[in-house]
Amino acid sequence: MTPPAAASAAARTDDQTTDPAADTAAADAQAPAPSGLPGNGDDDPDERTAADSAAQRRTPSAASPTGSAASPTGAEFTRPRGMFSSLRVRNYRYYFAGQVVSNTGTWMQRIAQDWLVLSLTGSPLAVGITTAMQFLPMLLLGLFGGVLADRMPKRRLLVYTQGAMGLLAAGLAVLTIGDVVTPYYVYAFALLLGLVTVVDNPTRQAFVSEMVGPKDLANAVSLNAANFQTARLVGPAVAGLLIAAVGSGWAFAVNALSFAAVIGGLLAMRESELRPTEPIAREKGQLREGLRYVKERPELLWPMVLAGFIGTFGFNFPTLLSGFAYDTFKVGAGQYGLLNTAMAVGSLAGALLAARRGAPRLRRLVGAALAFGTLEVVAAFAPDYWTFALLLMLIGVFGLSFNTSVNSMLQLSTDPEMRGRVMGLLVLVFTGGTPIGAPIVGWVTASYGPRLGLLACGLVSALAAAAVGLVLARSADLRVRFDLHPGRGGRVVAVVPRVAVPRKSELAAAC
Repeated sequence: MTPPAAASAAARTDDQTTDPAADTAAADAQAPAPSGLPGNGDDDPDERTAADSAAQRRTPSAASPTGSAASPTGAEFTRPRGMFSSLRVRNYRYYFAGQVVSNTGTWMQRIAQDWLVLSLTGSPLAVGITTAMQFLPMLLLGLFGGVLADRMPKRRLLVYTQGAMGLLAAGLAVLTIGDVVTPYYVYAFALLLGLVTVVDNPTRQAFVSEMVGPKDLANAVSLNAANFQTARLVGPAVAGLLIAAVGSGWAFAVNALSFAAVIGGLLAMRESELRPTEPIAREKGQLREGLRYVKERPELLWPMVLAGFIGTFGFNFPTLLSGFAYDTFKVGAGQYGLLNTAMAVGSLAGALLAARRGAPRLRRLVGAALAFGTLEVVAAFAPDYWTFALLLMLIGVFGLSFNTSVNSMLQLSTDPEMRGRVMGLLVLVFTGGTPIGAPIVGWVTASYGPRLGLLACGLVSALAAAAVGLVLARSADLRVRFDLHPGRGGRVVAVVPRVAVPRKSELAAAC
């Protein structure tokens, strides 16, 4: 990846002129560098003054292909300060520690819930229905969750949502341990959990910037993903042991207790060290405003589109992995949990690599999605259990790379007062499509086998990545440049604008 400072220097030298006066005039007329996009060169965005930020919000970007204002986030891309740089922030350390415990419980419940439904019904389709019920509220109400995240103090809202999730886990534990649970009870609890997640998910994602600020935001997003995947290594294994020893209900009970850790971390934070975004006043049209905001920015719109395809079809692993374990390889709960663990190993590696890389780029996002879909196609033909598990590790690497890239790029490219709505829309397209994709994949898996289900998911993901990549290249007017003598620090193959105009567009800079 080209460092931001180097990208900025390259952009300034793309179109040199021999007239010094013309150079000066062009520099004076040049619009400010688009915030939140690579190539700005601001080494310390935290030190920007309020006047600078206000001036940037008032200055339209002449280079924007849509004619919209420059992305006024004040959250420029910077070089990473270390793989764990965001853990230097005390409040984030508390949050991170609480999430380690809570995420482990969450993965235990996911595995236990899928296995419980499969045990009660014997049908992968029922697993797909359960997943759909959990994500249906996101499809219907996801945008409203983003609006609430912008309207309310985020830390207080997270205390409420995390507490509600703990109570739901406890209720499902009581029903299961009491041996009165039915598939319909599981569907109902999945639906209620989805309703809480509608608010919790965008609030949690937008709250990261209030803990660490823009300099460490990309790193914190990657570490959150690493945290989640580390829990994914432990949770399925523990869940498999508990299910085999005492039943699924105790996995739900442990998850209920785990929410105390994250709530305790939130309450222990020093409020004076947070960077809270001022909640917006309640007004009509705020939902439409968020949609219009994304529509007018290609660097936000097309990653959203790709996330929708990947989330709807590519990430249907609860349905697919249960089908592979139960029907294709005919293994038990322990081996089913091991498949999830294998994928988590790859996902953890992908998250740590993302934490080192720092600034996300659109080309990396599209490339990760293309590799993710292609590997799913290959995994559909895996001849045995262990080959399939190995391929799941690689799928995890690229799936997580895509996930963290789209998350951090959208946050860094968005105004603070719009961040909740933008992240709500991302959650909507990424997870809200699951009620559509999960039953389809579940039906294909039940009717034609897990291999064909995974093959279809991989093909859709890969084709969507290729199509979005072509649209982005065409919209930004990019071409591939070959240079057999690139010189020191140069590249043999590079993607550059067709017309060498400095900062031709925000989209070209983001690619």
